[in-house]
Amino acid sequence: MIDHARVTSYGSGTGLLLTPAEPGTTLAGLPREQVIGALREAGFLLLRGFEPDLEQFSAFVGAHSERVTLDPARTFHGGSTAQKVDAGYDAVGLHLENGNSPFAPTLTWFFCEKAASSGSQTTVCDGYRVWDALSDEARAMFREQEIVYSRRVEEAKWKAFTAFHLGSSDAASVTVDQLRELAGGPGETVIDLLDDGSIHYAYRVPAAHGTLFGERLAFANSILGPSNHYEKPRITFADGQDIPVHIMKEVETVTEELTEELDWADGDVALIDNTRVMHGRRAITDPERTIYNAQSDLDRVLLAA
Repeated sequence: MIDHARVTSYGSGTGLLLTPAEPGTTLAGLPREQVIGALREAGFLLLRGFEPDLEQFSAFVGAHSERVTLDPARTFHGGSTAQKVDAGYDAVGLHLENGNSPFAPTLTWFFCEKAASSGSQTTVCDGYRVWDALSDEARAMFREQEIVYSRRVEEAKWKAFTAFHLGSSDAASVTVDQLRELAGGPGETVIDLLDDGSIHYAYRVPAAHGTLFGERLAFANSILGPSNHYEKPRITFADGQDIPVHIMKEVETVTEELTEELDWADGDVALIDNTRVMHGRRAITDPERTIYNAQSDLDRVLLAA
C-alpha cells in the first residue's frame, strides 16, 4: 500500500508497477517510507504516469538517498545526479551497477525521457529467484569460494571518481590512498598504483550474499556483465581458477529464463535494489531513445521502512 499510488504486479516475479491514484500526483507526493517498503518486498519498482522531468527525477533520487555516486566515464545532466545511458547499441549482460568493484551503490535508478519505438528494453533478474533455481552443485561451488574481479583503470577515471566522493573539484590532486579509504565495500579490495598513473585493483566478494534488506541469499553479481568504457575485468574464483564453463552456462541459462523486461514508456522511472536485482539491456534498435541513470546509497533512516 502506497498513499496516492495504485500498486499492481509487474512481470513474472515480485516486481511492482506504481501509477497515480489521483490526477496530478507527482513523484514528490509519494511517501518515502512506503516507496522503500515496497522496494524491500519487490526488488524493483516501475513508476508510470507521474510525468517527471529530469529535475524532478533527480529530486526523487535525492529524497531517498544518503549519497549519490557516479560513473566517471559518463557526464551529468541537469545537476549532479542523473547521467545519460550511452554505452553503445549492443545488448548488455546482467550485472549489478558497479558490481565488479567495491563501489557498488545500494540503489540503481532509471528515468526514461523518451522511450524507444521498438526493442531496447531494460532487463531485470531477481537474485533471490536465481539462487533458488541453481543446481546444488552450482550453489555449493559459489558458497565455498568467493569471486575476484581484477582490472586496470585509467588515471583520469579513478581520480574523477575519488574527487567526486571527496567533494573536491581538483581531481588532479587526489591520491591512491584516498581511493583506498573509499573502497570500504562489502568485500576485500587490493589497489595498486601503476607507473603510468593508472591503478590495478582486485576485488573479492561473494557471488551470492545477503541484501540491503536482509540475510536471504541473492545470486546478484556482475559475472555476466559488461565492461563498457573500461578494460574488461578478469573474473575468477578466489583461488585464481576460472569459473567452470558448465557452471557459467548454467548461470546463463537460469538467468535468461528468469529475466524480465521493462518495456519503457515516456516518463517512466525505475528503482532497483542493486544488492538483489541484476539489470541489463536488450539491443537498442531505436537510437532516439533517451534514458538517464542514477546511482545512490539508500538513506539509512529508511531502512526500517
